[in-house]
Amino acid sequence: MFSFMVRPKGALYRCVAIIASVSASLWMPLTHALDATPMGTGSVLNLEQAVRWTLEQNPELQVFEFRGLALDGEAQTANLRPPLEVGAELENFAGSGGASEAELTVSLSSVIELGGKRRERVAAVGASRDYLDMQRQVEALNLIGEVTRRYVEVLAAQERLTLALDAVTLAQDTLSAVQRRVKAAATPEAEGLRATAALMRARLAKQSAEQQLQYYKNALAALWGDTQATFTLDSHVLYRFGAQVDFADLYNRAKNNPAIEQFASEERLREAELRLAETQSRADIGWSVGVRRSREIDETTLVAGFNLPLFSGRRNTGAITAAMAKRDEVAYRREAALLKLHTQLYGAVTNRQQAVIAARTLGQDVVPTMNQALQQVERAYRRGRYSYLEWAAAREDLIAARRAQIEAAAAVLRYGAEIEQLTAEPLLPAQYDYSK
Repeated sequence: MFSFMVRPKGALYRCVAIIASVSASLWMPLTHALDATPMGTGSVLNLEQAVRWTLEQNPELQVFEFRGLALDGEAQTANLRPPLEVGAELENFAGSGGASEAELTVSLSSVIELGGKRRERVAAVGASRDYLDMQRQVEALNLIGEVTRRYVEVLAAQERLTLALDAVTLAQDTLSAVQRRVKAAATPEAEGLRATAALMRARLAKQSAEQQLQYYKNALAALWGDTQATFTLDSHVLYRFGAQVDFADLYNRAKNNPAIEQFASEERLREAELRLAETQSRADIGWSVGVRRSREIDETTLVAGFNLPLFSGRRNTGAITAAMAKRDEVAYRREAALLKLHTQLYGAVTNRQQAVIAARTLGQDVVPTMNQALQQVERAYRRGRYSYLEWAAAREDLIAARRAQIEAAAAVLRYGAEIEQLTAEPLLPAQYDYSK
């Protein structure tokens, strides 16, 4: 489906396929064309497009192409038969009889491999190729997770900038109201100075939010090699998430993660290496055949010979032991990885659930309540019933609540991205409730 995979298969194939099928309802409500052309200024970027560009252009995946070429060369070498050797031997050319007694032997020699050595060499290279494919899938899955995390950071940064702009507007309105009361001698001049300082702080916060947004956009664009991040995102996506996900179901899906499946590929590789090591216990038979020319008796004879190494099985015991140890080690590393996966997934699921509760409580209850409180305090201030400090406190409480809502919503998507990376599958669309 994507150019980074020669033979897409397994969990990553399901991951990419599901992303392509459900992204329109899950992440991308906008109907932006999916092409590989540079985006114009202000173009809206969706997650599927960001993933696609990264998988096609990120150099971390390109290195696997060269590793594959290296394995092609190893496969050619492994499939070669033992070479033929031509030898020449000259005897008695400087003896007491002189050159007249010299004997010249010209021979052709090679080795007969026993135990299926060539077959096992080829099989070992094939297992290495399968393991490389799985490593490529793991790296691609890691990149997908990184794209999603940076995408979420841009979403959150956009919302922080919107909040900063709103804070500037609130500070400006407050300053205008305070200045009118100062001119009317209804409030001390110090309150006007405080309101002016608050507006300056709000403008500084806006500048900081603008810089952070550009940084996160550049960091996202860098994944596909772009140095000019001129796109925008649909900020509404930040608040679209589901209530709960079932941990047991997610863990069963996570067991098919390429990061876990690669242990099976590695075990097959170690098995192939063990069989190759075992073939070395069978000694190869060396043979030679040639002709000998004797000038002393003016005669040409045919000569042949063979050689067989002794005790080759005993000398190969260490290599077999080492290969067996490497094979057995894989199973224990897989168990350790599963335990770590269980802990990581459980933490991501529980933290996501808590973040969902926090984001919804803040969005549905806290922020509307704080907004009503700010409106009432503002009206009371304009009537002279409340002081500037009470109005400023209400304004800061609202801004803090909205900021907390942004961070909670971003946390939901971050933990969701972690879950997707651990399971190698996007969260199911049915688990997302857009009505809430």
